[in-house]
Amino acid sequence: MSVLVLALSLSAAFCLGTGFVLQQNAAQQAPLSDFLSFRLLLDLMRMPRWLGGLALMVAGMGLSAVALAHGEISLVEPLVATNLLFALAESRRQTRQSVGRQGWAGLALLAGGVTAFIVAGRPRGGDAVTDPLRHWLIIGLTVGLALLLTTCAKKSRLIIGPVLLGLAAGLLYGVQDALTRVSGQRFAAGGWSEFVIGWQPYAVLVLGVTGLVLVQSAFETAPLRMSLPALTAAQPLAGILCGVGFLGDRLRTDTGALAWEAWGLAAIVCGIVLLGLHPAMPRGLGEPQRERDLQPR
Repeated sequence: MSVLVLALSLSAAFCLGTGFVLQQNAAQQAPLSDFLSFRLLLDLMRMPRWLGGLALMVAGMGLSAVALAHGEISLVEPLVATNLLFALAESRRQTRQSVGRQGWAGLALLAGGVTAFIVAGRPRGGDAVTDPLRHWLIIGLTVGLALLLTTCAKKSRLIIGPVLLGLAAGLLYGVQDALTRVSGQRFAAGGWSEFVIGWQPYAVLVLGVTGLVLVQSAFETAPLRMSLPALTAAQPLAGILCGVGFLGDRLRTDTGALAWEAWGLAAIVCGIVLLGLHPAMPRGLGEPQRERDLQPR
C-alpha cells in the first residue's frame, strides 16, 4: 500500500467526518418543508457553518479523487470509511462526552476491519471490464436500489427515513467514486478533450448533488447517529462492488483470504454502527420537536 494513498485517504476521511458534523449542526435548523427538495440547499447556503462543512466535504472528495487516481477503489474506500472516527472526535470536542467502552469497541472494530480487509484482500489493479452491459448492470442496480430506498424514506420520514436516506446517499457516493476514477483515467489517457466528451464527469456531478440533497434531508430530520453510520457503511460496499465488478480491481480469492475479507467488511460495518450510535454524536432536534414542526400551522 502506497504511503501517498494512505495519507490522501485519511486526509479525505478527516475532512469528510468533520464536515458532516458541521453540516448536521446547521441542517437541523432548516425548515422541514424543504425535505428532499433542492430548495434545502439554497436555504443551507445562507448558513456559514454549513458552508464551512460543505467546503470540508468538497475538500475531502477532492482528496479522495486524488487517492483514487493513485490506488484501487477497493483500497481507498475502506480507508475513507474511517471518516466516522473524525466525526466522533469533532462531536466529542463539542459535547465533552467520554469515549467509553462503546467508543473504543467501535474504534477497534473499524480499525481492525479495515486492516483485515486490506491485508487479506491485497487490493491491486487489473484490466477494467470492457463489457458495457456489466457496467450498466452494476450501476443501474445500485442507483435503482438508492431510488427505492429514497421512495421508502418519503413515506417513513421520522421513523426509519433518515437511515434509508443515509443508505441511499452512500450507494450513490460509492458509484460516484467509481466514476470519478474512470474520469481520472480518461483525463490521464487523453487530456481535457477525452475528459469532456465522456458521460462520467457529468454523472459524477449529478450523483454528487443528488447525494447531497439526500444527506442534508437526513441531517435535518434526525440525529447524526441515525444517518451517518448508514452512509458510511454503504459507500465502501458500493465502491468495492464497482471496483471488483467493472473497474478491474482484484482481491485474493482463496478460502482463507475470502474469510478474512468477509470478517473485515463485517467488522467495518459493526464498528461504524457502534461509533455512529455513540452518545457523543450530535442528537439534533428531538423527535417530539420535529413532530410538532411537521404539524400544519
